[in-house]
Amino acid sequence: MAALVFLTDRTPEDALPALAELRLDVKHEPLSATALEHVVAIAPDTVLVDAVENPGQAWALLRELAAIGLPSVVVVERDRLERFPWHEAADELVFPGAPEAELRVRLALLRRRAGTGGGTIVRLGPLAIDTDTYRVTAGGRPLDLTFKEFELLRFLAQQPERVFTRPALLREVWGYDFYGGTRTVDVHVRRLRAKLGPEHEHLIETVRGVGYRAAAAER
Repeated sequence: MAALVFLTDRTPEDALPALAELRLDVKHEPLSATALEHVVAIAPDTVLVDAVENPGQAWALLRELAAIGLPSVVVVERDRLERFPWHEAADELVFPGAPEAELRVRLALLRRRAGTGGGTIVRLGPLAIDTDTYRVTAGGRPLDLTFKEFELLRFLAQQPERVFTRPALLREVWGYDFYGGTRTVDVHVRRLRAKLGPEHEHLIETVRGVGYRAAAAER
């Protein structure tokens, strides 16, 4: 499941530069009514709607999203705040030039209000995995993980000692529509271990001939 869908006729980087700094799984769809069917199929946590260049179209889509029940964030310029009653359709609002810290907090607040983010901290030994902010620390040291590395670590850490095959991890972390081979899992595990470092790489264990698991705390 994608964390975010961004409805915009521009590139996400142009529409909301700080979004790239969050390193989330973002699907880009055009700012059109036909995109809503794809949005519903993706079932994202949040939908971003670009109202900078076409506020009328954005307003119409926000009303549709509200009717569907999908949480939304409108990206709008300050001088367009009174153009439409954004608060009647959007769940959050952000300006195009918002810094990464502000965008991260607004998304976290929205997830909390929507009941999809409770500020949960998943722990694996010295690792603290914040599922609200997508941040991971190892003994207080922040780790720079990609979205899929985070999702892989989170999934394993939530079920320590349970062994998952590579196909199972592809299905659970990458999704049913992912057509990559099982080598994708091996590559991500290798990169994740490298970022954990020699002192923590043992937290992701290889079960020969089967797959991977998160180590038990005592290990």
